[in-house]
Amino acid sequence: MDTMKLEIVTPHGEIFNGEVKQATFPGAEGEFGVLPEHASLVSLLDAGVIELEKADGTKESIVIDSGYVKVDENKTLVIVEGAVPIVGETESEIAKAIKEAKELVQKASNSDFAIANVEAKVESAAKRF
Repeated sequence: MDTMKLEIVTPHGEIFNGEVKQATFPGAEGEFGVLPEHASLVSLLDAGVIELEKADGTKESIVIDSGYVKVDENKTLVIVEGAVPIVGETESEIAKAIKEAKELVQKASNSDFAIANVEAKVESAAKRF
């Protein structure tokens, strides 16, 4: 399967830059997936979770506040105000990332549904470790 380049950047720097097989984004109109050679598009993003499958088959979840995504055939660029990857070597590092992610979404969204949705996704992402 082909891969595409995915970059996720914030004003504070790059959060992710690598090859992915696919990615799912929290679009303003609902979630949508992107595969390599996807038709070009630009979409607003709501607070939520970007779920991606890296070239090596591992999965990663990155919680974002608002921003936008620009998709070209071979490259996807995400520009957001804030982002927290749900990663860590230890349970305490993962717990810290989950706490930061929840705080980010609570600041960014006034929707209880959006917050609950993100919390559920974050908890399921944490179970992969």
